[in-house]
Amino acid sequence: MTDASPGWELYRSFLAVVREGSLSGGARLLGLTQPTVGRHVDSLEASLGVGLFTRSQGGLAPTEVALALVPHAEAMAMAAEALRRAASGEAEDDRGTIRITASEMIGTEALPPILARFSEDHPRIAVELVLSNRTDDLIRRDADIAIRMVRPTQSSLVARKVGVIGLGLHAHKNLIQRFGMPMTVEELTQLPIIGFDRESSIRRLKDLGGFPLSRELFAFRCDSDVGQFAALKAGVGFGMCQYPLARRYPDLVPVMTGVIEFELDVWIAMHEDLKTSRRMRLMFDHLAEEMAAYTRLSPREPAEKQGRK
Repeated sequence: MTDASPGWELYRSFLAVVREGSLSGGARLLGLTQPTVGRHVDSLEASLGVGLFTRSQGGLAPTEVALALVPHAEAMAMAAEALRRAASGEAEDDRGTIRITASEMIGTEALPPILARFSEDHPRIAVELVLSNRTDDLIRRDADIAIRMVRPTQSSLVARKVGVIGLGLHAHKNLIQRFGMPMTVEELTQLPIIGFDRESSIRRLKDLGGFPLSRELFAFRCDSDVGQFAALKAGVGFGMCQYPLARRYPDLVPVMTGVIEFELDVWIAMHEDLKTSRRMRLMFDHLAEEMAAYTRLSPREPAEKQGRK
């Protein structure tokens, strides 16, 4: 190891390569050229006197030493971002950029009108939205604010539970007219059901009203929640839907309410270091208030009480 301490730009490139798994990916993430990122990694390895990556079929794999450096490099990244905000005056101003991550359904159906109202009040704040059903790690700064359906566990996060979303089985009214209203799970299993394709996705639901799930049970299979929802609205089959969302579509009818349904907690979270940023506080409070209102929308009257048509 040399006496000179490696500069932040070297660790910045190192962190980008770890996250992207290749020099080209790290270069795209940072807006640099691949040779530049490669020189940064080589310089960091020379300065530390250790190898940081090994080549694999999937790209560059970090060594054990590299993995040990990652949390420290991430801390440097957060400090660099905090310095940039402080220097630009954005910390106490309602301008800048906010990166939000949410699930596919929340991001495509619930958030657009919520974010539109925020933009009306704060037009100088740009919003970046990441749609992902995986839990993006706020510690790594994959996003500034996250809307999650599970309680965040990291101690360095500020998290607020804003409500509970109920999900229940639904079907298009035309499908009910074709097949009738199923009254038992056994009847339902004889009808077209919308579900997942891959076994890893199927495990997101343990069972269907006590009936074990399998890929063969589904007449329409799609691992995208947005794709399933589109099929549900088109009348392809019976499928799960958020009650607040189903209320927006009069043609969607609740099915077997109280038998096949479950609930998801809704949490808003951000890193505690962002509490000093005015724009982050504004967005955090806005999302908490709006998502709380969204979760309070109750299901419509069960279709079996409306009578069969």
